[in-house]
Amino acid sequence: MKKILFAFIIILIASLSVNAQNKKFTYLQFDISASLAGNNERYESEDYPDQKNKDWFVPDGLGSKIGFGIHYKKWITLGIHSGIDWKWEDKLVAVPVYLNFGLSPKVGENTVITAQAGYGKGFALGRGNLNGEYRKLRIGIGSDDFIIFIETAQYDITLHNQKSLNSINLGISVVNFDL
Repeated sequence: MKKILFAFIIILIASLSVNAQNKKFTYLQFDISASLAGNNERYESEDYPDQKNKDWFVPDGLGSKIGFGIHYKKWITLGIHSGIDWKWEDKLVAVPVYLNFGLSPKVGENTVITAQAGYGKGFALGRGNLNGEYRKLRIGIGSDDFIIFIETAQYDITLHNQKSLNSINLGISVVNFDL
């Protein structure tokens, strides 16, 4: 009887481990974004006196990030992310390394709304030992593997007599759940 019970337990454990290998629970996420800033020269133009600058926002940088983590049914994600942000006005190139938590509930058959929060450390490149906390909040809409988003990011880095550097970014995100 003990041998039959032992054999049953071994077969059960073997079948569970085979089924666990078929389930994929990791993801890879790639983002590219453009940073926007308020236009300080709105309705003013020194270069072209006959033209008025009516834009509310102007481009202020580019960024790209990549992350790897685990997910639960493509609905909840938790991962480690890093990348590079280039801020033109502040003349800053920074590398954030952060933990990213996301929720992506389905609102339609193929549509998801995404909310993500990230917290970690940001490092300025070429500025000595300049680093500080990094935070981001993101909302977006798309499908399981392609998302258009808007996010706000903050580096607690003292630069040019500013206590922190903030940005609003628009971008796209590609997520691969088939790893």
